[in-house]
Amino acid sequence: MAASDKSFLGTGWSFPPTFLRAIPGVVTTSDNVNIHESLHILFSTWLGERLMVPLYGTTLWRRVFGSMTTTLQTEMAGDVRDAILQWEPRITVHDVIVEADATVGGLVVITVDYTIRTTNTRSNFVYPFYLQEGTLAPAAS
Repeated sequence: MAASDKSFLGTGWSFPPTFLRAIPGVVTTSDNVNIHESLHILFSTWLGERLMVPLYGTTLWRRVFGSMTTTLQTEMAGDVRDAILQWEPRITVHDVIVEADATVGGLVVITVDYTIRTTNTRSNFVYPFYLQEGTLAPAAS
């Protein structure tokens, strides 16, 4: 299938933006990679952070110092679902799972199970979110 056949999924700058000497211009992504990068940017943007589009983003960062409870997990999943519904029309979300990682303290893994609407391709996206970001391990005595 030619790249133009999948143009309905969109093509955009890679994230982070990458420039190579071999090609004139910025490296671009398309298809599912572009959707993953779009979701990463959406989840990493604070609501109100973008001056020209103040409703873009999530409120995940308000919960950075929260305790992992069922209520917090439900709020985070709802925030993710709302943001995707508003800003990522190319996918249909089936499930959002928010779980604390038992091996890394303070790490919360957000998994989004979705289907790309135009191709009916099922995929998932995993986003690492750190509760208690900026904490340090106790110093050795």
